[in-house]
Amino acid sequence: MASRLISDRRREPAALPSDPLAAREIVRAARQRRRRDARRRRYLVAGVMASAGLIAALGLGRQLIFTGDAGDTGAPSASVRPETPTLAPSSPPSQPASPPPEAGPAKGDGTFAYASSAGPVAGAAGTLKKYRVAVENGSDQQADAFATAVEQAYGDPRGWTAAGDLRLQRAAGEGAADFTVFLATPATSEAMCATAGLHTEGYTSCRITGKVIINLARWLTAIPDYGKPVADYQMYVINHETGHELGHGHEACPGAGRTAPVMMQQTYGLKGCVANSWPYLDGRRYTGPKVP
Repeated sequence: MASRLISDRRREPAALPSDPLAAREIVRAARQRRRRDARRRRYLVAGVMASAGLIAALGLGRQLIFTGDAGDTGAPSASVRPETPTLAPSSPPSQPASPPPEAGPAKGDGTFAYASSAGPVAGAAGTLKKYRVAVENGSDQQADAFATAVEQAYGDPRGWTAAGDLRLQRAAGEGAADFTVFLATPATSEAMCATAGLHTEGYTSCRITGKVIINLARWLTAIPDYGKPVADYQMYVINHETGHELGHGHEACPGAGRTAPVMMQQTYGLKGCVANSWPYLDGRRYTGPKVP
C-alpha cells in the first residue's frame, strides 16, 4: 500500500549506548513503560465493558418495567394499552348454517292454524284472562297438541295461577282473547318479534304485546347443556314468555348452584344456576335479582 495507518507503522529501535549499565537502565525503563501502557489499555477495555454492561442492564430493566406481565409490576403493561371494557347485550349462541332435522322446518307458510276448542279454567280465583293457541302452517306441528302443552303449563300448581289472583282459560279458535300463544318456525318468529324491534336471529322466543311467540326450533330441541329434558324446557319457555305478558321483567341467576328463576333468560345459558321451569316453588313465588 502507498500509505499505511499510523497504528500499523513500526518504530525503529533506538540505538543503545555502549555503556552496559546505561543500556540496561534504558531497556528496563522501556520494559516498565510497556507494562504501564499495557495496564492502562486493560483498564480502559475493562471500563468500556463495564459501561456497556451497565447500559445493557439499564435497558433490560426498563424493558421489564414497561413490557412485563401485569402480575410482575402490579400495573398493566405500558407497551399495550388496556382496552376499556364495554357492555353488550346478550346475543344468541352461534348456530350452524342448517339447523338439525329434529329442530323442524326453518320456515313455514307464515299463516296459522288455531286450536279448535275451548279449554278448562286454570286457577281457583282471581282475574280471568283468555288466550288463544296458534301453530304455524308448514311447521309439521298440530295446534291441539301444542294447546295441550300450554294448558299443562298454566294448570300446574307451580304455574302463574298459583297465587290465587289469576285464572287462565283457552278460547276456541280465533275467538276473543287477551293474548295468543304462537308456535312459529325460526324465520316467522324472527319476523314477528322484529315488528317490536326484538331481533332474535331466529334462535330465541319473545313476547310482544298480546303475543307470546315460541320459536319452533327451541321448542323441539331446547338448548345445549340445559341439563333437563326438552319437556322441561318447553314448560320454561311458555312460563317465561307468558310472564312477560303478565308484566314480569327479566331476573338474574342468584348464585352458582342455585335454582334459576323462571324469568331468567335461560335460553342464553344458565350462568351457573340449575334449570327451572316454574315461577312458584314450594307454594311461594321464586325470584332472582332484577335485571335493569
